[in-house]
Amino acid sequence: MPATPTASLSVLTVPAFNDNYLWLIHDGVHAAVVDPGDAAPVLAALAAHGLSLVAILLTHHHADHVGGVPALLQHGQVPVYGPAGEDIATITQPLWEGDLLHLADLSLDLRVIDVPGHTRGHIAYVASKQGWLFCGDTLFAGGCGRLFEGTPEQMMASLAKLTALPDATEVYCAHEYTLDNLRFAAHVEPDNPALQNRIAAEQAKRARNEPTVPSTIALEKQTNPFLRCQQAAIVTTMQNAGRLPAAPSQIRPTETFAALREWKNNYK
Repeated sequence: MPATPTASLSVLTVPAFNDNYLWLIHDGVHAAVVDPGDAAPVLAALAAHGLSLVAILLTHHHADHVGGVPALLQHGQVPVYGPAGEDIATITQPLWEGDLLHLADLSLDLRVIDVPGHTRGHIAYVASKQGWLFCGDTLFAGGCGRLFEGTPEQMMASLAKLTALPDATEVYCAHEYTLDNLRFAAHVEPDNPALQNRIAAEQAKRARNEPTVPSTIALEKQTNPFLRCQQAAIVTTMQNAGRLPAAPSQIRPTETFAALREWKNNYK
């Protein structure tokens, strides 16, 4: 399981289920886990690396992100941080946008951003000093989350908050959806050279059984169709496919985004 180091802190990749990634932020001694949907791989990683769990960070209420929390707490009581706007029974420290979280054991500071869309109360964590973003199921490598509870307007605003972060920010999303996302991206923007280069690079990683995440904000802005849906080439593709009106003046930005998300929902 690869780790991404920065100064004294690292991010350890913990695969779970079929395509989830759980993230362990650690300093070689203490660790915080992000979105532990399953306790078993987290406990195994903690034991393998000699780490002591000091905090749990949740982004939203879906079971594949919170399901492992009760079992982890059986091995020791630690604070559980998560969205104040969602009903998650195990949360002990509810968080809102703008909250600043200091994990003293890790000397880690995190800023909370509200990013509704996938769920109504979804939050993300930004480690500004390290240049890390833990965004759950809001922004994916090459894609974005489905709108299970929120609106296109909410998701567009949430993505705008994330893409306003520095370009070098590393994007730690929660699923290995990248190649599927990029296949759709290439369908709607086939002449994007940055996208073609990315597809080749990500295919090579998967051939070596390596994760395609973290991504970066810069790479997402260059290749992610949900961040580029106002680009003329994407709008034209959608018009030619009958998914948008022929007259550009009649198309609102949220309409383009919603149509693109609906297309991806049913894309085979």
